[in-house]
Amino acid sequence: MAFSVNTNAGAFAALQNLNKTNASLTTTQTQINTGLKVASAKDNAATFAIAQKLRADVSGLNAVKSSLDRAQSTIDVAIAAGEAVSDLLIELKEKAVAAKDSGLDTASRTSLNDDFKQLRDQITSIVDNAAFNGTNAVENGGDAIIAITSDDGSNSITIAAQDLSLAGSTVTLTAGSSISTQDLASTAVANIESSISNVNTALSALGSGAKRLDLQRSFVDKLSDSIEIGVGNLVDADLAKTSANLQSLQVKQQLGLQALSIANQAPGTVLSLFR
Repeated sequence: MAFSVNTNAGAFAALQNLNKTNASLTTTQTQINTGLKVASAKDNAATFAIAQKLRADVSGLNAVKSSLDRAQSTIDVAIAAGEAVSDLLIELKEKAVAAKDSGLDTASRTSLNDDFKQLRDQITSIVDNAAFNGTNAVENGGDAIIAITSDDGSNSITIAAQDLSLAGSTVTLTAGSSISTQDLASTAVANIESSISNVNTALSALGSGAKRLDLQRSFVDKLSDSIEIGVGNLVDADLAKTSANLQSLQVKQQLGLQALSIANQAPGTVLSLFR
């Protein structure tokens, strides 16, 4: 190699290698700081794009979870109302059957009828207040319970409303039902028995819907976790390996600096030729 004070090929080579080491060291330090081997599109455009799509899917699933949670709470309120109505019907049957007794005196029948009317009206109170977040699935003309199930909102679960109001399709007692006479008591018993059967059917439908929501919520949790793990596999850095690389690159950086220093001293040897 020719001796020259204008061109120092050794220094150029040492500088290029040092720059490569510094670039690798910067990348490694970024991985340690972020915990990601692909933190931006410039690291790996294809992998970053895939990861962003998967992150969007997870974001959509978070909305699904919120929708399912809301639906679960709504149906829990509806079931609680249905169970309360069922309990009231059982109490109403006891009063009505007692009122069928032909041996009752007027005072006793009146007392039973007063209790009956209070219990009857309590059904209306329960049904009217069985709402969650503005959705009442047990009133007359009640709202169906709907929850989205896909990350783009295109699929959903719909659980039909159950009318538990007085004189509705389920509870056949009316707001004016009474047991003030033996005949009225007999009619009330028949209506109550059919109402109990109908309410049990309605509760079965609501219970099945609640179970479906629970299963869907569990599935969405697992799906979201699986996608997040997949994203991690794509973009997360292996910090144990990265730590080892950091130590290696730091040593290479020091050696590169020494090599560059030695290369920079090479032109000085030309002076010895002129002594």
